[in-house]
Order: sequence, then C-alpha cells, then structure tokens
Amino acid sequence: MYYIGIDLGGTKVAVGIVNEEGMIVHKDSVPTKRERDYAEIIADIGELILKVVKGSGIDASKIASIGLGAPGTPNNKDGTLIYCSNLKYRNAPVRADLQRYLNLPVYIENDANCAALAECVAGAAKGTQHSITITLGTGVGGGVIINGRIYSGFNNAAAELGHMVIVSDGEFCGCGRRGCWEAYASATALIRQTQFAAKKYPDSLVNNLVNGDMTRIDAKTAFDAAKQGDEIGLKVVRDYIKYLAEGLTDVINAFQPEVVVIGGGVCKEGEYLLGPLREIIARDVYCKDVPQTQIKVAQMGNDAGIVGAAMLGRNL
Repeated sequence: MYYIGIDLGGTKVAVGIVNEEGMIVHKDSVPTKRERDYAEIIADIGELILKVVKGSGIDASKIASIGLGAPGTPNNKDGTLIYCSNLKYRNAPVRADLQRYLNLPVYIENDANCAALAECVAGAAKGTQHSITITLGTGVGGGVIINGRIYSGFNNAAAELGHMVIVSDGEFCGCGRRGCWEAYASATALIRQTQFAAKKYPDSLVNNLVNGDMTRIDAKTAFDAAKQGDEIGLKVVRDYIKYLAEGLTDVINAFQPEVVVIGGGVCKEGEYLLGPLREIIARDVYCKDVPQTQIKVAQMGNDAGIVGAAMLGRNL
C-alpha cells in the first residue's frame, strides 16, 4: 500500500506519496500564502493531493490513508486542527474537507511529531522502538516515539520539550515563561547570543566576520569564528552547547530513548557540535550503568514532514 503525506508549513505546502518503507514515490508543493482564509488554503491542498496522485501513476485504490502534519495541535477524534501556528484559523475541519477530494482515512499530527516518526521509520532512528527527535530552528521542537508510535498525551499536545525551564527566571520565551530551553538552545537563541557577543566585543572575529552588521549574523557565525580560534566565538559555542546539553540530559533522564535525533541547520557543524555535546551528556546523565542513549544527526531533511505525516496511517 501507499500513503499520502501533507506537510503544511507557513511558507509552503508539500504533498507526497510514500511507500511502506517510508520512501517518497512522488511529491509536489505550492506556496501556502498563509495570509489567506482557511478555505482557500485547504482548496489548494485538496487540488495538490489530486495532482500528486495523478502524477505518481498510482491507482487511488492502492492508497491507504492521508496524513497531515502542521505546526499546531490536532484532534484526531473529530478530525480537526485545533490550533495552527502562523495560520489564521482554529478548529479547522481538516478531515471532512480533505475527504471531499479523496475519500480516505485522514490523520492529523503536530509537525515535530511527524518528523520524529519519519526518523524512526526511515531515518537516523530506523530499527529502534524508542526515540526522540529534537529540531533546532526558530524554536526547539520535540517529538517522542514510544514502542514505535508517537506519544502525544491524552490531549494531543504532549512533547513540547522546548518549553522545559532550564534557567529559573532566565530569558523570556515566546510562550510567556522565562528560562525555557527554547530561549537558549534554538537557532534563534544562538543568533541572539552571537549578536550580543559581537556588540560587546567589537574587536572579535565574530564581529569582523559580518563587518559589524548584526543582521548578517546567523547560526554559523560563532562556529566559524570558533574554528579559527577566536576566544569570543569559542565562548559563544561553549555556552550554546552547554545549554543544549542541559535540556538533552533532562530529556534522556526522563525517557531513556535508544536514540536522540537532532535536526536543524545547527547540526551541519557535525562533530564540532556533537563531540563536546556527547561528553557533557555522558558526564551528567543520571543512569550510567545501563546502555546509553545514542546522539545522532537527523537524516530525513526536508522530506521528514511528508514521510512522517504519511506514516501516521501505517503506524497505528
């Protein structure tokens, strides 16, 4: 059988047909144009589904289900999307609306949970039953897989791991609290930390790399400076890895997964990031006399949303 996966993002909507092994057979995308009404966006999604099915050459009778991943909170009991970050609607009747285009079972899930499922089925956590995927981007996304299935709590809102507090009364977080892991370990937080250092130390390589233009600082800047031996860059990187390790250690202590998968652009730093990260976690993790959690880089990339959403129907 085959499965349709929909990755509903703030910038684009991607739809793909995925086989039993988690491989995309055919995919396409359209701009979300998120300022539009829900009816217009869902119409685009429905038309894109039909286009992808036709383009794949697969008979609709061989497609088992449709899955949709979105940055928000789903309700699979009634098939609605309760809340969707960055999109202007609430309690959207996604299941009923999509079934007007293709009458198949429709499953809805948070996009970070879909990414975690994709890594479990076909990525860095393939072959495991217990894994957690952490995505470092604008925020810190989390997805928990237990016994090969997404854990989302009784209300479909679990695994908001980025909103664990790691610094009491610390930095403000977008959620309204202070000191959340997201406020220290997201790519956004790393950029802010680098900008602060560049302003404080105008003679540093961190500052020189962007010619004093704070808007040019990205998640690579501090790492680039650190690799050239710049003390300020090294300090920013050390502090960032420390914050990242704080949260990961808490996650491992709570769940003891076989694998923690880390995704997002920051992970392109490879062992320069992972080496010291593993050392801190090995030192600080509570249970040391048991098999230890592996830390790996995500493998699914931009396809994670489609594959994870598609696999919602397979991994019931």
